[in-house]
Amino acid sequence: MLEISNLHVKLEEEDKQILKGVDLSVGAGQVHAIMGPNGSGKSTLSYVLSGRDGYEVTEGGATLEGQDLLDMEPEERAAAGLFLAFQYPVEIPGVGNMTFLRTALNGQRRARGEEEVNAAEFLKLVRARAKELQISDEMLKRPVNVGFSGGEKKRNEILQMAVLEPKMCVMDETDSGLDVDAMKLVADGVNALRSEGRSFLVITHYQRLLDHIKPDVVHIMADGRIVKTGGPELALEVEKNGYADILEEVA
Repeated sequence: MLEISNLHVKLEEEDKQILKGVDLSVGAGQVHAIMGPNGSGKSTLSYVLSGRDGYEVTEGGATLEGQDLLDMEPEERAAAGLFLAFQYPVEIPGVGNMTFLRTALNGQRRARGEEEVNAAEFLKLVRARAKELQISDEMLKRPVNVGFSGGEKKRNEILQMAVLEPKMCVMDETDSGLDVDAMKLVADGVNALRSEGRSFLVITHYQRLLDHIKPDVVHIMADGRIVKTGGPELALEVEKNGYADILEEVA
C-alpha cells in the first residue's frame, strides 16, 4: 500500500535535514504505529506524505499502490486515497461541515472519474456514519470544527475518514489532548474502518492509544530514521522503560 525508501527531507527555509533515510513498507490492511521522542521527525514524515509546503525531498521516494506519491499535488494524493488526520485540526469559519464533506467527497469522485453523490444519498451516508461516531445533527450543521472541543474535532476527522473512505490513513498524534472516553470513541471509529483494503500509519507518543487501536507493527523513530521495528510488545517496552534503552541499543 505505502512504500517509503531512503527518504531524506530538509526544511526549505533553512538547511536543516530532518528525515535522514526513512525506510518503511505498509502492506494492505495493516496498521503500523510510529513512536519516538520529540523532534525525531514523526510529524514531518506525515506532512511530507500529504504534500505540505515548506519541505524539500533531497533523496529517496514514496509510493502509494505503486504510484509516485511525491510527484502529485496534495489534492491528487487525496483522490488517490491518502488521508491525513491532524494533531491539531483547524477551524474553518463560514464553511459548514456538511458542505465541506460533500464538496470533498464529490471532488475526489470527480478526480477518479466516478459519479458524484446527490444530496439525498449524501445525507443518508453522513447520518449513518455520524451516528456510529456519536456526532449529533447539531455538530453536522456547525462550521468545520468551530466551537468544537478537542475530542469533537478528532471525532469529526474520523467522520471525514469514514465518508471519504481513503486507502491509506496517516494519523498524526490523534490522541493528543483527548481524555480517556474521547480517545476510546476515536479508536472505536478507527477500528470500525479497518479492512483488507485500508491501511493505517498511526503516529503517537503513548501506548494508551495502542491499547485500543492494536497495531500489527510498531516502529521506533529517532533522529530522522526508523531505528527499531517490532510487534505490539515494542510499544509496551517503551511505555515501561522510555526510549533511552532502545536508543542506547541501536547506537
